Amino acid sequence: MKKIFIPEHIRFLVAVYLTGLAFFTFFRLILFLTNLDQMSSLPEYRISLLLKAFLMGFRFDTVVSCYILLVPFLVLSAASFVNGLDLSRLIKWVSLYLGLSYSIGFCICSVDIPFFNHFYARISTAVFSWMNSPGFMFKLVFQEIRYWIFIIPFILSVISFWLLLNRIRKKIRGLNTAVPISKKLYFYLNRSVFFIIFSVILFAGIRGRLAVKSPIRVGTAYFSSYAFPNQLGLNPVFTLMRSLLDDLAHETPQLQMMADERAIKLVKEYLNIPNKTDYPSPIAREVITTGTPLGVNVVLVIMESMSAEFMSRYGNPHGLTPFLDRLARLSYTFDNIYTSGTHTYSGIYSTLFSFPVLMRKNPLKQVSMLAFNGLSNTLKRQGYQTIYFTTHDDQFDNIGGFLRANGFQRIISEKDYPSARVLSTLGVPDDYMFEVAIPLINRLNDNNHPFLAVFLTASNHTPYIVPENIAFKPRSHKMKYRVVEYSDWALGKFMELAAHQKWFGNTLFVFVADSGTYIKSRYDMPLCFFHTPLIIYGPGLLKKPRIIKKIGGQIDIFPTIMGILNISYINNTLGIDLLKENRPYIYFCGDDKMGCLNHDYFLVMRNNGHQSLYHYRDLDNRDYLQINKGLASRMKSYCGSMLQTTQWMIRNQKVGFHFH
Repeated sequence: MKKIFIPEHIRFLVAVYLTGLAFFTFFRLILFLTNLDQMSSLPEYRISLLLKAFLMGFRFDTVVSCYILLVPFLVLSAASFVNGLDLSRLIKWVSLYLGLSYSIGFCICSVDIPFFNHFYARISTAVFSWMNSPGFMFKLVFQEIRYWIFIIPFILSVISFWLLLNRIRKKIRGLNTAVPISKKLYFYLNRSVFFIIFSVILFAGIRGRLAVKSPIRVGTAYFSSYAFPNQLGLNPVFTLMRSLLDDLAHETPQLQMMADERAIKLVKEYLNIPNKTDYPSPIAREVITTGTPLGVNVVLVIMESMSAEFMSRYGNPHGLTPFLDRLARLSYTFDNIYTSGTHTYSGIYSTLFSFPVLMRKNPLKQVSMLAFNGLSNTLKRQGYQTIYFTTHDDQFDNIGGFLRANGFQRIISEKDYPSARVLSTLGVPDDYMFEVAIPLINRLNDNNHPFLAVFLTASNHTPYIVPENIAFKPRSHKMKYRVVEYSDWALGKFMELAAHQKWFGNTLFVFVADSGTYIKSRYDMPLCFFHTPLIIYGPGLLKKPRIIKKIGGQIDIFPTIMGILNISYINNTLGIDLLKENRPYIYFCGDDKMGCLNHDYFLVMRNNGHQSLYHYRDLDNRDYLQINKGLASRMKSYCGSMLQTTQWMIRNQKVGFHFH
């Protein structure tokens, strides 16, 4: 049997990869040792957390190394097919490229250590903001003796790596040896097989994950509810390049609807916020309640694509949502509520954290994952247990990582379900997710602390799959209606299961869509994408059903829930308590348009500058902009000030203020 011959250039690249991996681990170890004080905040199983962090680091280091090795692999592989070609000079150039690339990476790793120790965040493009004041930057670095010491590991790493790289290069043998005619077939077959194998390995390494739905993201490193081990696993080259790409992306321009100062001033007027407060955030205001907080559980269900227009309550003739329609008659039902966008990430973000999304920006994918004053963090500080359920990969849209960084102690996702129950890229069916959730919630209830359980359903989204061998029997012939029926049935099944649990009568249930979906529309910004049910059901808590006609949005859910729970807190969001406050307009963003509406009129603001004002209550297609310019101007000012202030709050990291 002929011995398998691994091409020399493959051996060379593997040796370089392993060497680079060792040096990246070296810098991670330094970061760990300079933050030993963080160990005291970790639980008893801290060693397990740290091992997971270093294992996660291996994955991120592999991504960076595979990007570095990609060009050398392609160049050397192409050259290796040329029989008898002298590759010694090419190898020298490739070695020079690798040495410089890894040296730059080690430089970033060195700078990242003091950056992390100062900002408690891995390095991002925020470091370049120092360039606006170079004198200040150099003084900051060179007047702080502690920063000087990190030059030493950088110098040692560069020298050591170059020496090892040169040693690896000199060990190459036979790369340029001519092969006789009798062995050419085996030669080319051997090169081809290893090219394919290594290409697959390199591609998998670059993606960082084998899951099809999403490559590795910053949020992938957030595997626990503890900030330090989560961040320890990241590679600073990855975070810096990811943030740089995000900043340079053409689809994420900075909003410029008005000056920041004017926007903040208007928002404070609209939300009745005092001009002078003791808070570092300009929109933070204290909400003081009287009496005893309820201390009840909260179950929040964010329903995939469940436009209000699917419900009979809002005129749908097909009877698709019998459960939701019945529940609405028993609950606090808000009939004029709108999502902040058209994507799942916008629904999660705005519902939980009461900030609107900005057009063409995914707030969950930011490298610097800020801690928001939202529902999860606020209730967690009140002693609540927090858990999040999704049917599919929690790394999609960086949801899992973002939520772990924002108060969620546990996330149940596709990895936690039996593989046999996973039906598509969207994971398990909704009813199975709810079925799995019941015993887990029971355990939380046994801990004698209230809990916040958030669900994200997914079945009402392509690819449409209605599970077989269940009690559900659809009435509709069209699949897009069948999945709505199934989603509604699954919600009913969940509530039926919950009704038999000890915690049912002590729980507030909230149902809202992440976004709508296209059904029909008279306007180029379909309101069916944004109009959402909002149903708050409290068996034994909310004594009498109510119909609330106030206009509002997902951004108002957090303050409204806090009002019902009767908990004092700092509201540092753009949301209001819809049971106690009013807003004149609600606003939202599509991918290329912004919308703002009141009870009668709908203003559409397009990217090309064209605007239209419609009397949507009468389904009127006429443009009333010229007739009612004053109203359009007020609506644009309201929407613009809110979105501009949102951008300012995030850019200046003012979103997370809370009581200590």
